[in-house]
Amino acid sequence: MMLPEIGAWVAETPGAPLKRTPLRLDELRPDEVLVRVAAAGVCRTDLAYTDGSRPAPFPLIAGHEGAGVVVATGAEVTGHPVGERVAISFSSCGSCPSCRLGRPSYCDSFRSLNTGFGGGGPPRLRRSDATPVTGGFFGQSCFADHALTTARNLVTLPDGVPFEVAAPLGCGVQTGAGAVLNTLGIRPGMSIAVFGAGTVGLSAVMAAVVAGAGTIAVVDPIPERRELAITLGAHRARGELAGFDYAIDTSGRSEVIRAAVAATHHTGTTCLIGSGPAGTEISLPLRDLVVGRRIRGVVEGDSVPQVFIPLLLELWAAGRFPVEALLTKFPADGLNDAMEALRDGHAVKPVVLFAG
Repeated sequence: MMLPEIGAWVAETPGAPLKRTPLRLDELRPDEVLVRVAAAGVCRTDLAYTDGSRPAPFPLIAGHEGAGVVVATGAEVTGHPVGERVAISFSSCGSCPSCRLGRPSYCDSFRSLNTGFGGGGPPRLRRSDATPVTGGFFGQSCFADHALTTARNLVTLPDGVPFEVAAPLGCGVQTGAGAVLNTLGIRPGMSIAVFGAGTVGLSAVMAAVVAGAGTIAVVDPIPERRELAITLGAHRARGELAGFDYAIDTSGRSEVIRAAVAATHHTGTTCLIGSGPAGTEISLPLRDLVVGRRIRGVVEGDSVPQVFIPLLLELWAAGRFPVEALLTKFPADGLNDAMEALRDGHAVKPVVLFAG
């Protein structure tokens, strides 16, 4: 079939507003899938790679929380027919030891496949004058009306799930919720302190409620975020924090990480989710660790997207995981407004809606 022209929101240079640009796509490779994007979540990782905080090959297309409809597949793709409704999550190779053990978020090629913009292969998207534009961000670059991806990125969506609800589950929501349900495995009655009430932190709060946590505390400088956390089930959002079974840091800030570790009891575990600016380092008092405290890094919530995202959608359908409370919707031509709303804190999780 003749592939459609793609309308992509391109970052031409670091910090420049994204500009809608018509692009042509090379023919589909045997393992590729083309998805017509209906909705895309906006994440701080998108900000970091388009504003120059993290190195990236410009001009580029960001976006890594897509959802939409399959419109074309390569010859080797099975299980995802044209017309299927899908969410798009992160990339993994499927063959390294971590992938074979069911831990794709720790894939040996995770960085190259996801934040390496397609693993460093030749560009697939070109302007009308044949000038290449970098795609492949998290194996999708969904700040576009069509996203080029692979079957390993896809999660089949049940009928009736709105695309705007499904899209953020591909990264931010599954990261926070997975840290609680997969990594920590919180049991009823246990306590957790969540540092940062953005998408990741509030998803952790909702998951802690699902798990039956006895005490859920949230730390965030924005009063509205603290109030939302209470609405979603947190028990408190201020006061002295000490003696918690678990803590989660979503900020990536060294001083916050120190506070998170100190908030746990002497055998508590702290999950580090936020990566912070490039080169960020932390220092911790040795006495806080030698008594038995543990620190654990978490990538994508230790999730297998094809297993975990359907679980979250089941919880959502049952009214137990109200992710829509985090969302602020924007039209596609308001993508730059969505980015700014995330940057200045006016939106927890902007979601951009594409026509068709």
